[in-house]
Amino acid sequence: MALKQSLKRAFNRPVEVRVKVSSLNYAYDSSRMQYLSPKLLSRLSRMRKDQRDKIIGLVDVDLYSPGFDFVFGEADVAAGVATVSLYRLRQEDYAQPPDSNVFEERAIKEAIHELGHLNGLGHCLNPECVMYFSTSLGYVDRKTKMFCTKCMLLSH
Repeated sequence: MALKQSLKRAFNRPVEVRVKVSSLNYAYDSSRMQYLSPKLLSRLSRMRKDQRDKIIGLVDVDLYSPGFDFVFGEADVAAGVATVSLYRLRQEDYAQPPDSNVFEERAIKEAIHELGHLNGLGHCLNPECVMYFSTSLGYVDRKTKMFCTKCMLLSH
């Protein structure tokens, strides 16, 4: 799996992938037709077995958080958990032909970004750094899968 390998490379740590299928209905907000990310984060935090564990919940639903129309992902640093939504990362959602490579690249960037938060990094002002705050797909596409020099130093 490309995501697993990319996370392992970015953080030089072992990565475990588990498939846990459960209903997300508890987080669904019917008035917005979206899922509330903080509710998912709360559920994920109860799955941690060890304080050193970092968990990313990868979901294919439209997420939001209070104050935002939508989020690509969100991290709860204190709890060691994050969400990443695949929902808005596909080309076809923007009237463009499907492209699995672009989709995969975007998912990897967002997962590295959220795991960066769980490893103590904040948002970066460098628009090419993976830790740049992306409020639209254009920002996701502009940044790379890499940490800038400053963020790389902070992550070690």
